[in-house]
Amino acid sequence: MNTAHAARFGPSEEGAFVVRAEGLCKRFTGPDGKPFDALGGVSFEVAAGRLTALVGPDGAGKTTLMRLMAGLLHPDGGSLSVLGHDTRREAQAIQNRISYMPQRFGLYEDLSIQENLDLYADLHGVDRAIRAARFARLLEMTDLARFTARPAGQLSGGMKQKLGLACTLVRVPDLLLLDEPSVGVDPLSRRDLWEIIAQMIAEEGLSVVVSTAYMDEAERCDRVHVFNKGEQLAEGTPDELRRRVRGLTYVAPPAKDEPARDLQARLIDAPERVVDAVPSGGEVRFIRRPECALDTLGDLLGASPASARPEELEDAFMLLLREHETRRADEADAARPASGLTMESATHFGAQDPQSVIVVRDLVRTFGDFTAVASTSFDVRRGEIFGLLGPNGAGKTTTFRMLCGLLPASSGHLEVAGVNLRKARAEARKRIGYVAQKFALYANLSVRENLEFFGGAYGLRGRALRARIHAIEAQFELEPAAQSGTLPHGYKQRLAMAAGLIHEPRILFLDEPTSGIDPLARRAFWRTITALSQSGVTIIITTHFMEEAEYCDRIAIQDAGKLLALGTPREVRAKAGDAGRDMNSAFIAIVEQSRREKAEALEQRRAGERAESVA
Repeated sequence: MNTAHAARFGPSEEGAFVVRAEGLCKRFTGPDGKPFDALGGVSFEVAAGRLTALVGPDGAGKTTLMRLMAGLLHPDGGSLSVLGHDTRREAQAIQNRISYMPQRFGLYEDLSIQENLDLYADLHGVDRAIRAARFARLLEMTDLARFTARPAGQLSGGMKQKLGLACTLVRVPDLLLLDEPSVGVDPLSRRDLWEIIAQMIAEEGLSVVVSTAYMDEAERCDRVHVFNKGEQLAEGTPDELRRRVRGLTYVAPPAKDEPARDLQARLIDAPERVVDAVPSGGEVRFIRRPECALDTLGDLLGASPASARPEELEDAFMLLLREHETRRADEADAARPASGLTMESATHFGAQDPQSVIVVRDLVRTFGDFTAVASTSFDVRRGEIFGLLGPNGAGKTTTFRMLCGLLPASSGHLEVAGVNLRKARAEARKRIGYVAQKFALYANLSVRENLEFFGGAYGLRGRALRARIHAIEAQFELEPAAQSGTLPHGYKQRLAMAAGLIHEPRILFLDEPTSGIDPLARRAFWRTITALSQSGVTIIITTHFMEEAEYCDRIAIQDAGKLLALGTPREVRAKAGDAGRDMNSAFIAIVEQSRREKAEALEQRRAGERAESVA
């Protein structure tokens, strides 16, 4: 064990477990008034000085477990001890020794970075004699030292997450609990967060429990616990879990001129033979069911030759979930796309053609002296899935809002659905649908009432509105009487999609719709999007999951308001050169290269100015 960690533990705890659960149960009352088990008798241990991951889909019980470990909830059954303390009787003793970063960490947005650090140090009783050194180290690790006077509300999403982690670590805890710390941040910020965590573990011997929706993050952990619907399905090292899918994982190319997402859709629509399928690198990675030989998939693969590939942790995760659903006799519901929308059932919005439905020329948006978007140009064709990618603060949200007609451009030409957006934004908005990153429907209204409101706002009335509501409730498997504010996250996403499509728009804008959603729900979401695209709907989407860019026909990468890359996923990976082995690494390479070039140009300009001043 790391000596820094051992020094903080007494003789009875050193080398032991920081968390022990036996038959742990937690029950809540659902929106229908019926009780349900968020955790149904789980047992596990977390070793000291280790990085431990909790993974599972929405509703698995991960956040409930985190809150129980933090002493914020009491178990309804079984036992739970943290750092040797019983959570029922000694919650305060636990909270005195842990640090906990929930999904929505409470930064004070009107306070500066430094003031937030000071406040959390006061709350945790950090000795003033050690604060300066502690703050300096945290600011250096998070690369926030240059911005200490900036209000937290003016930080990008990635910077906010790094500040939240710094505030959590103003004292050195005996146990650090992180509930999905990287949700909603770009790949560069996500990498930075994990480098900080790894450094703290190496230097201070922290024991860390992290819940995450990213399987590549779980790969970094010493031990992984997989949960679903309140049950623990498996635990082990990443290597141990990967062995469960050995010999079942393959990759196949799509047919010539066929999008990889179409082959993926055929495979994922055959759950009796295929566990999972996802586009990757222009091909499709898939997992066959153990009882189905590869040669039984010929009708799905067509002429596409499948070859074996190394198994990944995400493969094991998907297999465990499918097996669990089978045991619960719910396999059909779990494997079917969450929206119920397939190629056959999708509403037909018009045939695809190469006509551009979005035309952007020299688009500029400034805020005072700050240029958020600088001379951007691109087209989007009918029926295309177009991805708009970039780090937090890159200008993609500003571009996205201008395309939706929610923000006027400072200059340039912008045409959406045949309408000049600089002259007729209201007219253009009638022809588009919009799904915001945050749930933007009315929480106190039922599903049916929300659909009635949005249908009416888009001009639907009477019989036409009723018919459209019934059709879209069936498509998205919505319960009309359910109250919107109490719905699970994945269900809210389906409702938001339904509201965005209620008026059958030609173009659908999706702003980070899969943020915070597990891999299982993301598969279902993209199955819906594939069907919509094939029916003629044009999709514009922003996302921080770089693997989702593989579903797109074309993508644009922005940073600092500048367009860095534009093309098919294959073309963008090629632009990154040897670093473009996958979309995540290609994205990081392209952005970092642009930033290096910008820094070098700035240094050359300053050197020239210094030379002139000397002369």
